[in-house]
Amino acid sequence: MVLRVSAGRMVGRDGELGRLLALLDDAEAGQSVAALVSGDAGVGKSRLVSEVTRLAGERGFAVLSGQCAELGDSVPYLPLADALRGATQSGAAQSSGVRDALSSRPALGRLLPEGGYGQLADGDRTGLARQQMFGEVLGLLAELAAAGPVLLVLEDLHWADASTRDLVTFLSRMLHRERVALIGTYRTDDLHRRHPLRPVVAELLRLPGVIAVDLAPLAPSALAEHLSAALAGQAPGPGRIDATALNDIVTRAEGNAYYAEELLTASVNGDPSERSSLPAGLAALLLNRVERLSETAQRVLRAAAVAGRKADDELVQAVSGLAPAEYEAAVREAVTQQLLVPDGADGYVFRHALLREAVYGDLLPGERTRLHATMSSLLSDEQRLAVPGTAAELAQHCLASHDIPGAFAASVRAGDEAERLGAPAEAHRHYDQALALWERVDEPEQTAGMARGKLGLLSAANAADSGDVERAVHLLRRLRQAIADLTERGEAPVDVFLASRIGERLAFYLMTMDDFKAQTEAVDVALSVVETTPADPPTWQYARAVATYANTLLIDDDFAAVREWATRGLDAARAADAPWVQADALVTLGFVSNRSGHNDEAIELLTQAHKQARAAKVLGVELRAAYHLARAHLERGDLKSGGIVAYEGTKRANQTGLGLAPYGLDVQHLHFQCHYADGKWDHAQEIADGFAVRATSVGEAYLSSMALFIDVARGNPAVAERRAWIEPFMASHGFDGFIARGLFAEHALWQGDVELALSQAQLAIDVTFEPPWGFHPSSIRPAVIALSARADRAVQARAAGDEEAARAEVAAARELLAVAREGAAFPKRPMFILGPEGRGWLARGEAEFRRASGDNDPAAWEAAIGEFGPVYAYEVARTRWRLAEALAEAGRRDEAEEQWRLAARTADELHARPLRRVLDDLARRARIGTAERPGDGAVLSALTSREREVLRLIAAGRSNREIASVLFIAPKTASVHVSNILGKLGAASRTEAAAIAHREGITAQPSGR
Repeated sequence: MVLRVSAGRMVGRDGELGRLLALLDDAEAGQSVAALVSGDAGVGKSRLVSEVTRLAGERGFAVLSGQCAELGDSVPYLPLADALRGATQSGAAQSSGVRDALSSRPALGRLLPEGGYGQLADGDRTGLARQQMFGEVLGLLAELAAAGPVLLVLEDLHWADASTRDLVTFLSRMLHRERVALIGTYRTDDLHRRHPLRPVVAELLRLPGVIAVDLAPLAPSALAEHLSAALAGQAPGPGRIDATALNDIVTRAEGNAYYAEELLTASVNGDPSERSSLPAGLAALLLNRVERLSETAQRVLRAAAVAGRKADDELVQAVSGLAPAEYEAAVREAVTQQLLVPDGADGYVFRHALLREAVYGDLLPGERTRLHATMSSLLSDEQRLAVPGTAAELAQHCLASHDIPGAFAASVRAGDEAERLGAPAEAHRHYDQALALWERVDEPEQTAGMARGKLGLLSAANAADSGDVERAVHLLRRLRQAIADLTERGEAPVDVFLASRIGERLAFYLMTMDDFKAQTEAVDVALSVVETTPADPPTWQYARAVATYANTLLIDDDFAAVREWATRGLDAARAADAPWVQADALVTLGFVSNRSGHNDEAIELLTQAHKQARAAKVLGVELRAAYHLARAHLERGDLKSGGIVAYEGTKRANQTGLGLAPYGLDVQHLHFQCHYADGKWDHAQEIADGFAVRATSVGEAYLSSMALFIDVARGNPAVAERRAWIEPFMASHGFDGFIARGLFAEHALWQGDVELALSQAQLAIDVTFEPPWGFHPSSIRPAVIALSARADRAVQARAAGDEEAARAEVAAARELLAVAREGAAFPKRPMFILGPEGRGWLARGEAEFRRASGDNDPAAWEAAIGEFGPVYAYEVARTRWRLAEALAEAGRRDEAEEQWRLAARTADELHARPLRRVLDDLARRARIGTAERPGDGAVLSALTSREREVLRLIAAGRSNREIASVLFIAPKTASVHVSNILGKLGAASRTEAAAIAHREGITAQPSGR
């Protein structure tokens, strides 16, 4: 399979394309202009210029496009000859005009191999008078420009001969008022310091009519979109790549589209075991530049490649084995040829990461081992090891040079260092590597300074802290089984408290997984730990085991048992003087109070737990307390208090690297939710923008789903990109997609795609059903979104006179209302109390059902506003929109206008564009508010504003009855409007009137909600 998207829509180059199209505008207006398009090989210069060339051809430009070749000065004027040859091809639109212009210019004609002009002999070529040649080119362009604008493209000027470089300078100086645009491209990575094009570029850019367009690497989001387009038509199967693999390609390619395409092709089509390797063709292309260097410069590059992407100058010199003078000359050569780039005062980086991969991959096995061994001996110095990150480097060099004991010791040290620095993902990786080497080292326990079980526990804890709870569970299950096997065989004494800690953490992490089987396993594991951990004398390990067991019992909602065991855990923690365990037990007690409907008591207990955990400096417990405390405030509508607690928790989580850890993730989304709900949307947008779009883990996908709240409500283009990265996780374990699907449904409804809205809402609703109890409160929101879609359909069907369809929609709406009501009742937890946001959504559902039934009662919408209360700014505003509509239907226009203005003011303050759009639509239909009327053509000047609205609906194919329903007028009045419109337009029928409307730019507005 060959994957290429070069012919598709361009991404990430809107600014550059706009500048070049403006250049064409100037040329059309009679101003000669030029642009120099630069960028590294593969970054997209040819793709950009190809798009400009295509658009110029569509605008009537005569396009002459030629390309230089890697032939040096052996063929003068090669790109010009190429451009003329292409322009005189029989299929070219301007071929006859170019041929006519060439017929009177023999010097130019001789550049062509056909057309009667003959091939230019070598002897004649050197005898061409430069003045004559330049004059004829200028005359040719002037003659063509007299007939129409001209675009001359000369690509790859870094390979241009001296005559071509001089010609470009000449044309840039001499063209003034001719309708000519000149575009030249060149590679910046080939432009070493002594390259002959450098002074030419510097001279050209001093001219007023010449602009520089430098193509930087594509942004990660644009490159991801570029690659997703290549994968769009690919059938599902083993070759499909997931979001993590796609992100890896985006990272490795560093914004270079060509490199990314090559990596993608290799990933999709290649051997799965070799997908991380550099494709042979791409490696050869990169190494071609390396092979031009001297042997000493190549030696430096090989040493730098072993050092890593960033190479320390002193280390590279030592590893290269070169004398100082030789080394300095070699480095200068590599820098001059733009293969290495100075980085700070004491090192270098490769110009592109893949260049380093290519050089490294080209090393011979023995050569690679020796270089790594030399590097590891240098890094083993204690003074170097004191620098953060050196231990991690040392571990990799030891491993690559087959020094297993050295790699083991360095990995443990690197893990400890990463943990201290708040980098759990890196700590887990280093500890995991040490675990993999454990069996290959003599006396590993003495070297590591800990037992294997302790090392495994550290690895698992850091995996969970980095957001990979599944990996943590996998490691702890294996450790627990290994301990059980040792105990059964009696081969070695087992530290009972270490075993207790391993089991307790396994139970805790199982409880955080969104999986009923895992949570059931957590109860069994936690009980086993309590039974096998000594209760006397008092220890924090036993207290923590009891507290965690109490937490696992929440799965069955047996609050009496939970309270009993949490109290036991609290007493045991006090006896062991373990304040952090006391805090953990208090969190569970507070959570039970919350679920039992005693929210004030819950907040008091959770506040105490939060303070105690913070004082004890145990972050995991502190974050758990912060989450439940912020949530309790949020549930009772105290957004300010909830926001403060969530913000502090978020700050602590991010400062310590626990942003994706259990509860570190949760306080982040609660912080966002508080500001989304209270209407501080600029701040909420800042928070949402910090949630990764390129989601490569379940945690990141979850936070990205949360960001959809504001992106959907504001109509941000980020919705599409977030969806592309979230969707691969929809079926993955640990991610139910409830939030994302509900918001995809809402987005579809705003766009008027009712079918998609209903399907996405139903998928979200399905997730909230838990047999045998029924629906959760979280079912209310997607059910009401679906209710709104059903109500829209029922209203349209009723307006069209299709009572059968209307009844079907009402029946479907009734089922959805039953779902929302059951969710609000929450059969699984009879003492549950629905908060103001939930009550507001339920009341909105009741109002939507009445709208679907044909009884759009303003009182129902007023009730919803009352339930939301004043703090839920956005929800109140969009409920006012529906209230204004209901009041307009009831003929209460003054009240409708008042509600409309309140809603519009909030929509404008929040920049809620979809809401403002439907408010404008309502204003036009109901003749309230201040919506701007789209400009219409002169043909429509005789129509009143009301008649224009009627015409818009005629163009949409609406009947008189439907028009009456939409505009809140009687069917007879609609009929009169239609007759008046036909008379004023001189149209014989509604069809002809619709055709006039389309011709004059009047089209139906989307009625999305």
